[in-house]
Amino acid sequence: MVTELTDGNFQEALQQASVPVLVDFSASWCGPCKALAPTIDKVAEEYKGRMEVYKLDIDNSQETAASLGIQSVPTCVFFHNGKEVDRFSGNADLRTVTSRVDRVLG
Repeated sequence: MVTELTDGNFQEALQQASVPVLVDFSASWCGPCKALAPTIDKVAEEYKGRMEVYKLDIDNSQETAASLGIQSVPTCVFFHNGKEVDRFSGNADLRTVTSRVDRVLG
């Protein structure tokens, strides 16, 4: 399972990561978020050790979502060395997500 981050531990998770990080910004009421969740779980499993994968509920962690300008869910944001390096919004299939992961890992 993918660990859920909050306003309280978001920055710490980014700072402690020794590999790039993918954060799935979602909401419990969001249909496309639920559709994307199994793909995010697969990415977390497939890239274990090469990428940290987290999710963050925008309703429970509004401060973090606002600070990153999250306008819609799902939005996936990639970080490397604590800095945003890529993002995409909306549901995507596994091949699309893994190609973005591979580009970030490049």
